[in-house]
Amino acid sequence: MNILLLGSGGREHAFAWKIVQSPKCTNLYVAPGNAGTSEIATNLPLAVTDFTGIKQVILDKSIDLVVVGPEEPLVKGLVDFLFSEEETKSIPVVGPSQLGATLEGSKDFSKRFMQRNNVPTAAYETFDSNQLEEGLAYLEKQSLPIVLKADGLAAGKGVLICETLEDAKASLKEMLLDQKFGEASSKVVIEEFLTGIELSVFVATDGKNYKILPEAKDYKRIGEGDTGLNTGGMGAVTPVIFADKDFMAKVEEKVVQPTVAGLASEDIPYKGFLFIGLMNNKGEPYVIEYNVRMGDPETEAVLPRIESDFVDLLWGIGTGSLKDYELSLSSDYATTVVMVSGGYPGSYEKGFEISLPSSVENATIFHAGTALNAEGKVVNQGGRVIAVTGRGKDLETSLKNTFAVVEQINWDKAYYRKDIGQDILKLIK
Repeated sequence: MNILLLGSGGREHAFAWKIVQSPKCTNLYVAPGNAGTSEIATNLPLAVTDFTGIKQVILDKSIDLVVVGPEEPLVKGLVDFLFSEEETKSIPVVGPSQLGATLEGSKDFSKRFMQRNNVPTAAYETFDSNQLEEGLAYLEKQSLPIVLKADGLAAGKGVLICETLEDAKASLKEMLLDQKFGEASSKVVIEEFLTGIELSVFVATDGKNYKILPEAKDYKRIGEGDTGLNTGGMGAVTPVIFADKDFMAKVEEKVVQPTVAGLASEDIPYKGFLFIGLMNNKGEPYVIEYNVRMGDPETEAVLPRIESDFVDLLWGIGTGSLKDYELSLSSDYATTVVMVSGGYPGSYEKGFEISLPSSVENATIFHAGTALNAEGKVVNQGGRVIAVTGRGKDLETSLKNTFAVVEQINWDKAYYRKDIGQDILKLIK
């Protein structure tokens, strides 16, 4: 079949890498893609929010399946648009409806959904700029630290953990009155701080049936030892040692099943991936947030562990036939290290030529923020530039294979964390 994949990051390169392994894939088009996807698919110069352009590509390229990588086009209603158009309404799309995407597009919406469907999560209240005084009064009654979340999409940066009441009050004012995160913080969710260990659980669902993909732990902060500013993710590890069979059984029973059942009972069309950010609090799962797509860089670690045909999985999601899909997973570890531009997540320079090894062993290089310059050379184009995923029978071997390749890649001012996975290694030992 002819497949259209939307997106340009490391997640989409990993999707493309997995899709082209399937004999079911005839042609793969990636819009807009990056330097890595250009090597295995046909890149198209098309923005993920250009709905009419996407429709035209579907018609021009005789597309049989559309796969949406990032959240923005989903939140803006791409799926609804394609299903409302006569020429494209019968084409399966992997991605939820605009209403379904509101699980990520609005923190308040997702928290209310969790409450209605008895999904365990932290206690919370939501306030807008007209309720500033109520919000400040609410803060005075809460224990510290306290979490403030911008209601809307804020590129992964709209969450603040405040250690003092003064900081919390000042931050609430900045978010609501000064629009610290723009329109995203026109409403703010004030949430109880949960303690424990975080992990990400990924679910593929056709709205009724579901398959639980490998869980992962990611590393958000720029500095080693989880210090410094939050980023889009500096690395990931799967499987996760503290997510044992007993814990994952609780996740399925208390989180996944009521979530999927809630989508169905509330008539929320959802054919796509659900990324559930969880806290393991003394062996009990609590949902921190929903995302309506696969995570990045977790995808680059999770997908290499899927041994069954990935296109069959995507087709099952898009056509509502997921119950017939047999998911087969490798027991290997997969570890991903993200290489970023110097200065990220602040300002950084672009256009530096990237030195890449001609061949690698026991690892895969996924491009994220890369492009080809006028001379056809691969250069850095974004903050997160390259993700390297190594595999091994144990975590130590997997990390060794990952860093062996990372150390062969370079460009001016490149940076990566050397401590990815070390916290889990200590738990194992």
